[in-house]
Amino acid sequence: MTGPSVLAARAVRTASRVSGRGGGTTLPGRVLLRLQPDAIERLGRTLADGSVVLSATNGKTTTAAMLSSILGRSGQNVVNNRAGSNMHWGVATALLDAGRRPEELGLFEVDEAWLGQVAGWLHPRLLVLGNLFRDQLDRYGELEALADAWAELVPELPEGSGLVLNADDPLVADLGRKRPDVVYFGVADDSQALPGLQHAADSKHCRRCGHPYEYEAVYLGHLGRYRCPNCGNERPTPSIAATRVHLDGMRGSEITLSAPAGTVEVKLPLPGLYNVYNALTAAAAGLALGASLEHVRLGLQEFAGAFGRVETIEIGCRPVSILLVKNPAGANEVLRTLMLEDGRIDLWLALNDGIADGRDVSWVWDADFELLAGRVARVTCSGTRAEEMAVRLKYAGIDTVPAIDRDLLDSLDAAVAGGSGPLYALPTYTALLELREGLARRGLAERWSG
Repeated sequence: MTGPSVLAARAVRTASRVSGRGGGTTLPGRVLLRLQPDAIERLGRTLADGSVVLSATNGKTTTAAMLSSILGRSGQNVVNNRAGSNMHWGVATALLDAGRRPEELGLFEVDEAWLGQVAGWLHPRLLVLGNLFRDQLDRYGELEALADAWAELVPELPEGSGLVLNADDPLVADLGRKRPDVVYFGVADDSQALPGLQHAADSKHCRRCGHPYEYEAVYLGHLGRYRCPNCGNERPTPSIAATRVHLDGMRGSEITLSAPAGTVEVKLPLPGLYNVYNALTAAAAGLALGASLEHVRLGLQEFAGAFGRVETIEIGCRPVSILLVKNPAGANEVLRTLMLEDGRIDLWLALNDGIADGRDVSWVWDADFELLAGRVARVTCSGTRAEEMAVRLKYAGIDTVPAIDRDLLDSLDAAVAGGSGPLYALPTYTALLELREGLARRGLAERWSG
């Protein structure tokens, strides 16, 4: 399909790249959809191997990139929205490259709220759902509303479509209760269990009867091994499981991955249990698409990460590790990972309240910043809500007086110059985009190019 609308959108993308002003991931798709509203469905049909649609509140970009790495190892030609632009126009932009190679497979991470519409256009051969956490409540509303929308989507999947679900998330796992062919994944190592449900835990009640769940193990937020004592609804047994997990702080983790085809040891270069879940999601989807365990092992071990999803950049002779935080569950896992580091740490936090962040930043009061008490050597607060971040740290018991500067790059430069050793940068989403653009202008990071 190379009609005038596609050619016009490709021209816009080329102009965006040449100008260096960004917009290459969204503007071409906006133009394409304005000129041809059914472009996603039409272009999707040109993918010889069909498409995979992946969604989650946390970890979409990292998981999709991991899966792309696995599929690349298996020899699959992948068309994907690799820059993380996951609204419908980001998918449209990615599809501008469809039909150029034989045996292409579309791999699209999709925003939670857009999932139903995009999946309806693409008719995916595989739907992969990772988790549902509270995120941007001023935009999406309560979790149950999203879960209801996802529940309406599953029965509409084309006959023969596969479904990969997180067994440890009650809201997600329940979507597969009427399907016999679901691939479930989950953690099965209670050495990683928390003492109990965190304050930020979201899904605490049975979706079927409303009774509170009882947890045998809690791994992350509300993810774990659960059962409803009232109706008997319980976590399904995952066929893809991390039976052993060793977390080594920012250096990464080691996992034993068990699947029907066997067991494999994986050295994951990304830290935190949240990235173990991302790896499990990608592994389950990759195996469902025909990849071998060796493809999975190599694809995960050689995965370099996505910008802002635990990437380390040298700035002023200091390693700066950038870790996106955007909701309580994700922030807690980042903090939990940082607490595995030795000694006191230097932090730079950027809290924005843009539309893509969610105007409501009250979520910072549900994140467990108390974990940082007694562990922070230097801290800088930046972003449009820098002062609120500083207040949150004060009430968390952080005894280090923060530097406050709303200018992202100026404050980061000051934070880099003010210490030695690693600096951990924790921006929200729009702060991450602004940070990336600023570092790209300095030649320290690549621009996203769609």
